[in-house]
Amino acid sequence: MKKFAKILTNKYLLATLCFVVWMCFFDQRDIFNTLDQKGKLDDLLAKKHYYQQEIATAQQELTDLQNNAAALEKFAREKYLMKKDGEDIYIIEDTINNKK
Repeated sequence: MKKFAKILTNKYLLATLCFVVWMCFFDQRDIFNTLDQKGKLDDLLAKKHYYQQEIATAQQELTDLQNNAAALEKFAREKYLMKKDGEDIYIIEDTINNKK
């Protein structure tokens, strides 16, 4: 029992223990804050990757629209419902996926 008490009253052990407790729970950059920031960083990196893919897709569509007349016509027909003379356009809505 005296050996255990002597170990607990060791000033180096107490100083180290106080330092570890302070750094883990009370410091500005404690464990919980660090883990929270890591999660936010992971989310932001995932969003960055998603937007980079979207930018690459948009740039590819832009080059297609600028260089390919058939792609330009397809885009105009799908997005703006444009038609040629004498054509009729029928719009069919998917009511199954629109219910919420």
